[in-house]
Amino acid sequence: MSGATHGTAPGPRLYDRAAELAAVARLSDPTGTGGGGILFVTGGPGEGRSALLARAAGDFPGAAHRVAAPGHRVPWSGARALFAALAPGAPDVRRALRTARGEDGVAAAVSGLLGDLPVLLCLDDLHLWDAHSRAALTAAWRRGPLPGRPGPRWLVSAARHHRLPGVPGAETVRLGRLGPDGARALLGDLCAPPPAAPVARRLVEEAAGHPGVLVAAVRRLGAARLAGAAPLPEPPVDGAVLTEVYGGFLEHLPADSRRLLTVVALAGRTGRAAARPGGVAVDAVLDGARATRTPVEPLDGLVADGLLRRADGLLRFEDPFLGRAVLAAAPASPHHRARRAGAARTASALARGERHRADRLGPPAAVRALAPVVRGRSHLVRGLAALADGPVMDAHEALLRAAELLRGRAPAEASDARFLAMEAAWAGGDVDACLAALGLGGDAGGTERDFLDGLAAALTLRFDAARPPLARVVARDGAEDDPRLLLRAGSAALVLGDTAAAARVHARALARARAEHRTALLPRALEHLAYAELRDGRYSGAARTAREGLRAAERTGQRNVAAHQHAVLALVASVTGDGEAVAEHAGLALDTARTHGLAQAATLAEWALARDERGRGPAAQAAARLAPLVRAGPRGGHFALRMLVVPCFVEAAVAAGRTAEARSAAGEYAVWAAYGVDGAAPALLARCRALLARSEGGGEDGEAAHWFGEAVRRHDGCGNDFERARTLLAYGTWLRLRRRPGAARGPLRDALVTFERAAADGWADHARSELRATGGAGGGAADPAAWGLLTPQQQRIARLAAQGATNREIAGRLTLSPRTVDHHLRGVFARLGIRSRVELPGMVGAGLPAQAGGTEAKGLVSSRARRSAGPS
Repeated sequence: MSGATHGTAPGPRLYDRAAELAAVARLSDPTGTGGGGILFVTGGPGEGRSALLARAAGDFPGAAHRVAAPGHRVPWSGARALFAALAPGAPDVRRALRTARGEDGVAAAVSGLLGDLPVLLCLDDLHLWDAHSRAALTAAWRRGPLPGRPGPRWLVSAARHHRLPGVPGAETVRLGRLGPDGARALLGDLCAPPPAAPVARRLVEEAAGHPGVLVAAVRRLGAARLAGAAPLPEPPVDGAVLTEVYGGFLEHLPADSRRLLTVVALAGRTGRAAARPGGVAVDAVLDGARATRTPVEPLDGLVADGLLRRADGLLRFEDPFLGRAVLAAAPASPHHRARRAGAARTASALARGERHRADRLGPPAAVRALAPVVRGRSHLVRGLAALADGPVMDAHEALLRAAELLRGRAPAEASDARFLAMEAAWAGGDVDACLAALGLGGDAGGTERDFLDGLAAALTLRFDAARPPLARVVARDGAEDDPRLLLRAGSAALVLGDTAAAARVHARALARARAEHRTALLPRALEHLAYAELRDGRYSGAARTAREGLRAAERTGQRNVAAHQHAVLALVASVTGDGEAVAEHAGLALDTARTHGLAQAATLAEWALARDERGRGPAAQAAARLAPLVRAGPRGGHFALRMLVVPCFVEAAVAAGRTAEARSAAGEYAVWAAYGVDGAAPALLARCRALLARSEGGGEDGEAAHWFGEAVRRHDGCGNDFERARTLLAYGTWLRLRRRPGAARGPLRDALVTFERAAADGWADHARSELRATGGAGGGAADPAAWGLLTPQQQRIARLAAQGATNREIAGRLTLSPRTVDHHLRGVFARLGIRSRVELPGMVGAGLPAQAGGTEAKGLVSSRARRSAGPS
């Protein structure tokens, strides 16, 4: 929600906020040092951050705009919300965002929309804004207002645990709890007539000065209870009240952090015999986490963020209300209640040191009495539900148990459970869990035996042992009619690196699923086919399949499958250069992936964002995003995708100056390429070596030239035209930089044709600009309409820069500052779709108007010539 206020309506009444209101008054004072000031306000859930922003907006003498965090953390969604607040209903807001993307561009666009009037911008919940918008805002705050502009005042709220950016001159206030007098005054505002004195005392005591808790508690009590005519609930501040206050905060925490907080809360509640008053033993929490398969990696972050406090080997909640809210917000379905009760018993036993009893704790006797087949099928149903729309490692656990119970009793269902458990672990990026599922197939034979043995060998990097059994699985796909078995054959083909066979087999599985009206299986079949087509370089086909799969997944409530399809669509959009589609699909994929532990979908989405960033901006940002994806271990990328990302990382890292990291990743990639399971790997490895040699100054007939030639030669046999075009683009760029424009035009033209054929507009623009820089045609004439989008000042600056004038010389000629000239040039590059001033002569010389600035340019160049000639 966003809107503008003009100081006519007073803000809400606040209590015990004298210091905070004084800071707001200093920020808003029109007689002070003026614009560009920034005030950060931090606090916990319900402590009044939004109320303070509303009060500041109501009291501000000029225009005040309040902007809430967008619903999804899609890249640039925060900037879009800010633009919409500053120019509501303006038809060019979307274009402004597209033009302004980047730290400097967003700052300049905001400044242009604000004008010269005093403005207060109130941004709520900065911790929920997307990282791109936060980075752009931080850059704007650090740079300060543009020359000649007063600049806005910024009032920014964030959760207490959020790490605020370092901004010189910024002030920070931290909201605390109310005192007894402030709480009683707030209670008086909330209740008309005032509550009975005993009720008021109890509410003030129970709320402990927390304004949000007090408001929520009063809201849930009727007039009879407030008047003392009916007894208060016990306790007055119960789980429902705390869920109302803390529920939104908890929902936005990562799933693993929430689960670990639940373990701490359960251990603190059930383990009082062993836990001292200062908290619960850290060892008991860690043991409880292992017993409930809860990752412990978030612990250090929770302590650093101030949600937990660790001292003397004990852990406790910094905010006791948060611990109670964590327990209250736990899922309440019968399955989750049973699981929560089991976790509580386990935590209690571990906290008391009864490890032997904790290991023996199991399901209730009534459940154990059921027949193993019934229990196995129950676990299978729960696992399928979680695999479709839940944490995938929960699905793995249920499916693994189903396979154990059904083995030897219901062979077909046990086989399905094994395969689905492996798929769940694969989606979660857990190799050991994949091997655990495959290891349950001791009674399997025939094709399934080959599949289990071959995949287990591949996961342990024994590809010589993996090839024969997996090849037999793929070869027998023609005899299979069951779409489930065809999906396994297609997966085997992908592991072998035969992407064409994988696409063919998965297309057969999809056809069978349609023919048999397998509605629930259809989204999974489409997911497998879309990924196979993506790996095979069939981007338009992958996009069509993924869109159909997305519709099927949404119809059947399979959010995990939908997340994977969003990730595929994001990667395809990163090829076509549709930045807005990349941001939208990647953001939607990550929303579900981070909640449900979908490491595969998350890696694909982050990869797509990085490829888009690499095509549109500085390489440093793309390299920083890609670095974790190529790293091994629990905090790294998906085990099956790490090596696929390496060539993209090497390109970005070399351009960003991170040569040592690029060389290390390329070394690991060389080992991977030697396995022979990725047909494109030899060509991509040669490209990586060429880029590394180029960064180290390889001569034109030296190492870089050799590896570029090898890369192009090897691409001819692997069939991925898009990657071949990227190699040609890199090769042509290198030749141009080696001052060999004639030799560069051939590779660049070939790359441009391929990109245009694939509708890869962003990459085609890049190739076109490189071709123009060689003096070639650049794929077409310049567009006069683009020149018409420039302001007269931008046109003058562009013409002078095209003649070779420096920023300082242009500034002196036009009576501007060099910084303002630089700002205008960035806008010129964005409007004309070019990357640097090197391309300006081609744009001006290709038929764009030049008469208005010709005299200025000639005079400037003439004066430079006279200076260089010296006195006569």
